[in-house]
Amino acid sequence: MIPGQIRPGIQVGVYIMKVIQIAGYLGSGKTTSMIEFGRTLSKKQNKKVALIVNEIGEVPVDGKVMKEFDLEVKDIGGGCICCTAAINLIKTLEILHDHYSPDYVLVEPTGVAIPNMVKKALDQSAKMIDGLEKGKAVVLLDATRPRKLLGNKHYKHLVEQQLKDADVVAINKIDCAKEDDIEYAIAELETINSEAEIIKISSKTGVGMDELLATIS
Repeated sequence: MIPGQIRPGIQVGVYIMKVIQIAGYLGSGKTTSMIEFGRTLSKKQNKKVALIVNEIGEVPVDGKVMKEFDLEVKDIGGGCICCTAAINLIKTLEILHDHYSPDYVLVEPTGVAIPNMVKKALDQSAKMIDGLEKGKAVVLLDATRPRKLLGNKHYKHLVEQQLKDADVVAINKIDCAKEDDIEYAIAELETINSEAEIIKISSKTGVGMDELLATIS
């Protein structure tokens, strides 16, 4: 099927494929969150979901885990999704659109990706793919180590830039974080990105996940 062509049985203007970015620094819990989102959307809301994972390395371990939940996985590989793999992202979205027709596509860039660059790739994709809707960019922040991430010169600039690009910031791992660390993270976020919505979650226990999902879906 030619990219952009309307699939048989689908009326013009009806089919929408919403693309949501789940970003965050290394170890922030992106994969666990994506699995929970995908499972909730597909099993509880009866939505068709596809996941795009961008991993550096030959063995896409996260992709194998996600396939256990019967979710479509496209490992675009080849480096950071926001730079060298940007064209592959567009092509992957075209393939999903034309051959899988998901209601939602969850995109997990690498932990060192800049969300705004992924947003630009999605803007370009929207010009080429009928019905593609760019959803909110969610950036996860690890509540167990906000002082290290935001106070260490080796991480600070990148983590702050990711947070500046967020539409929604999910403070993750609150189930095992200290309350003063959570309060510190919120205070810092209000300075870094006062426009982003802040939601406290635990992708492991499910706390706050319904609220976050309602915000981005």
